[in-house]
Amino acid sequence: MTEFDLVGIGNALVDVVVQADDGFLAEHDLDKGGMMLIDPDRADFLYSKMGPATESSGGSCGNTMAGFASFGGCGAYIGKVRDDDFGKVFRHDMNAIGVTFRTPAGDGTSTGRCLVLVTPDAQRTMCTYLGAATELQADDIDGDLIKAAAVTYLEGYLFDPPEAKAAFVRAAEMAHAAGRKVAITLSDSFCVDRHRDSFVHLVDSHIDILFANEDEIMSLYQVDNFDDALQAVRGRCEVACLTRSEKGSVIMSGDEVHVVDAEPTTQVIDTTGAGDQFAAGFLYGYTQGRSLAESGKLGGIAAAEVIAHYGARPEVELSSLLPGG
Repeated sequence: MTEFDLVGIGNALVDVVVQADDGFLAEHDLDKGGMMLIDPDRADFLYSKMGPATESSGGSCGNTMAGFASFGGCGAYIGKVRDDDFGKVFRHDMNAIGVTFRTPAGDGTSTGRCLVLVTPDAQRTMCTYLGAATELQADDIDGDLIKAAAVTYLEGYLFDPPEAKAAFVRAAEMAHAAGRKVAITLSDSFCVDRHRDSFVHLVDSHIDILFANEDEIMSLYQVDNFDDALQAVRGRCEVACLTRSEKGSVIMSGDEVHVVDAEPTTQVIDTTGAGDQFAAGFLYGYTQGRSLAESGKLGGIAAAEVIAHYGARPEVELSSLLPGG
């Protein structure tokens, strides 16, 4: 038995979600559908030009932990904030949804934020000021938390600061020494482009469960189609969870391959958080001993819920959507 089902390590950010059109993206030279790192001045400038926004605690891994808790999973989170207003909101929000968050606050850089611009076609373009999140170091990895969790989940976005690479390796080594599993999400194809060699080495050496979408896995192995990417990742880790938007997902473990249909949804409003929630659903199923196919279905259920409304976290208790629930 473990105290926690899942511990996530990621960029502790506050999400600022706003509706925008393609003209706004073009005017401000923003790459549609991608994630760009920006400095505090750029963050303040874009925020001043945006329309009315919804602000909430976020970050990719934080969103996954929120979905995981909504299913009924027991989780903990490791991430860096400052003891400022945004940091206090983030800490309160995580604890309020039942996710243990006890990483000490920093006293330097301000808490990070992610400006999420959602266009009418439901694509999300993210401009991220990482702030205090960049200050996460290996010494911030709580060994007791890692050893107490069945799975440690790493957020690819956090891989940008050099110190985070060391933190990831430290966490993975702690987890495996305790007989636990390690998962990672590649997060974004642009992120993969920046760190391809390091990601390949990390997956080969430290990862049991890999999450990636179609573009990310093709970028990782520098191939031109999904089938080639599928073959490239085979045998690299214990489980590969590859999402394909409306085509559903493919879950692969050795010679075991499951093609999981996308869950039906009445509308697609905002794709922000679809991958985060897929990971939440899959990891909930996995840590509860469900099969890979069943876990993939739970991932699809969570993703379908979150794309039907604005925001990257579920609006209903995901436990109420469990099959047979």
